[in-house]
Amino acid sequence: MRELRSIVLASASPRRLELLSSLGLDVRVVPSNVDEGDRPGYGPRDLAALHAAAKADAVAAHGLEGLIVAADTVVDLDGSALGKPRDAREAAAMLDALSDRLHIVHTACVALDPERALRLSIVQSTEVRFAALSRETIDRYVATGEPFDKAGGYGIQGRGAALVERIDGDYHTVMGFPLGTFVRRLGELDYRLPERVSRFPAERVP
Repeated sequence: MRELRSIVLASASPRRLELLSSLGLDVRVVPSNVDEGDRPGYGPRDLAALHAAAKADAVAAHGLEGLIVAADTVVDLDGSALGKPRDAREAAAMLDALSDRLHIVHTACVALDPERALRLSIVQSTEVRFAALSRETIDRYVATGEPFDKAGGYGIQGRGAALVERIDGDYHTVMGFPLGTFVRRLGELDYRLPERVSRFPAERVP
């Protein structure tokens, strides 16, 4: 089994970079620039899988060496997909819709080894229950700017933690990457994590 020392992350998400770097991997960031817009006929879970696969394939087309990892997160409210809000008004509307409600966070991950034509696809879902949010609470949170690069308009690892009453499932899935499942299934690609954990500076490619 091969020792995995480095990966190419097909995402500009600082949260995914943080999570994968925590494994002691050398992470090279190459954003895919894939349009994450709606796709008619796809439910929220399938939409996350479609976007993750498209991101991995887009970066693989650059001819880069190494394992390419891509992910996408979609918030599912009663079967409707909530992506990243375009402005403060849309962010506030999303948070108001989620207030005092249960929703599902779907995060899809694709790990692609182009050299060996191997692909690992993961979709993991976690239920999240929001507390009842006042208009003042929503407006204060939106004013922080935190909602704008996050599906559903919130981040559980930041100030958005105060919006969440409970979760049923994997915390890292809500954060944006199913870290534990990814590590457990690396063997399907004939990879294992290094025994000794080193810290590498992330390399971001424009």
